[in-house]
Amino acid sequence: MSDDDHKQTAKVWFEKLRDQICAAFETLETQAGDLYADMPAGKFERSPWNRGDGGVDQSNLDQGGGVMSMLHGRVFEKAGIHASTVYGEFSEEFRKQIPGAEDDPRFWASGISLIAHPRNPHAPAAHMNTRMLVTTKSWFGGGGDLNPMHPAYRDPSHEDAVAFRAAMQVACDAHDATYFPKYKKWCDDYFFLPHRNEHRGVGGIFYDRLNTGDWDADFAFTQDVGKAFLDIYPKLVGNRMDQPWTADDKEKQLIQRGRYAEFNLLYDRGTTFGLKTGGNVDSILSSLPPEAKWP
Repeated sequence: MSDDDHKQTAKVWFEKLRDQICAAFETLETQAGDLYADMPAGKFERSPWNRGDGGVDQSNLDQGGGVMSMLHGRVFEKAGIHASTVYGEFSEEFRKQIPGAEDDPRFWASGISLIAHPRNPHAPAAHMNTRMLVTTKSWFGGGGDLNPMHPAYRDPSHEDAVAFRAAMQVACDAHDATYFPKYKKWCDDYFFLPHRNEHRGVGGIFYDRLNTGDWDADFAFTQDVGKAFLDIYPKLVGNRMDQPWTADDKEKQLIQRGRYAEFNLLYDRGTTFGLKTGGNVDSILSSLPPEAKWP
């Protein structure tokens, strides 16, 4: 395939994966039990956007865009599943940080980004994204990580954490036995709050700048990461969503959500990338929880 074919193939996949995960989340909304009897099942609302609302120069030019898909439901207090394809030129400041962009600032990027904040404190929040980026070089990146908001579930040996990482390992091992230990460590190191000396969640995988020289293999791996998340995360939420909770459980959830917000605002590279390349501000900051607390 040509480079343009690769781009189109990746774009179509990210949008397909978005549709599949949106459908899985909406199914959970309809299956919720008596705890949610007084609330209607939620559905995603989709809002198209064009790149440039972040203050990028040349905002009058076609620079791509995407669709922001937001769910404010009964199972998912807030979930955002966004697919976008953007292009243009990196700013003078930013191009020095991106491989292949220092001498030629043009870029193309497509991907899916997801954050889910369940209402039930016993159900884990989660993050997932996969993407393809092209400058004079090209690569894939992404991953998924589990973020329980209740202290009782934040031990890496907890069954939910074990099940989530096992799903990611299966996706990795199907392609390269070295991927999982390497990408698990990358996740553990990256999703860490140094000012708190604690991990944001209980792990998963994180990878970036993946280009083995075999585009089809790298794309297949990226697809399998998305499929693994689609398979495991809705199951984990489904197992916990009907578990009763107390006011104290909710208090603990809100405090941990504060930690999540701290990471995304202080350290998350995806947030910085989106804001510095004229991405949709509402979409980028939709990762923040609907409610949080700093005691």
